[in-house]
Amino acid sequence: MEFRDVVARRRMVRNYDPDRPVPPEIVDELLQHAIHAPSAGFSQGWAFLVLDTPASVAEFWAATTPPAAGPPDNWLRGMRSAPVIIVPLSCKDAYLDRYAEPDKGWTDRDESRWPVPYWYIDAGMASLMMLLTAVDNGLGACFFGIPPARVDAFRAAFDVPGSYTPIGAITVGYRAPDRRSPSLRRGRRGVDEVVHRTRFTPR
Repeated sequence: MEFRDVVARRRMVRNYDPDRPVPPEIVDELLQHAIHAPSAGFSQGWAFLVLDTPASVAEFWAATTPPAAGPPDNWLRGMRSAPVIIVPLSCKDAYLDRYAEPDKGWTDRDESRWPVPYWYIDAGMASLMMLLTAVDNGLGACFFGIPPARVDAFRAAFDVPGSYTPIGAITVGYRAPDRRSPSLRRGRRGVDEVVHRTRFTPR
């Protein structure tokens, strides 16, 4: 597929064909592309938890869904049909350690030196690489957040160390018919609305 077509076709897919497993070689390709994302100082402070068995996928939903949620709504029912979930994890310590090394010129691990938390940004870039790779392979994918109140339960369920933070999760599978997000009615903002040339506000 042409890259421009991959970009144009990428959208968040919220319903999957439960009878079509994702070939392991495609899962491997998602991960291979993820580690080619840029990272500050080549810190590569990311990890990816792959859940690709019915038991591990069910355990993910059990850990991350509030007990009082009741029967699954249409969104959750569709998302639960995905045969693969990949959880991108970010390790801040890897970045603080890396930039305290001699070639970076900092002498401490002071977090205030960082203008923005690149440990999250880089994991997000790796996630986008996986979303695009899914499209290129004819699959659908959706990036979504783990509720803050359920992060501890997620950590406990999958033995995730405290130094790693889940920045979200990605469902992957073959698309099934689904309802497009009502938010899309807002329309995509055009280039002329978001691009500012020379300076943000003309003088």
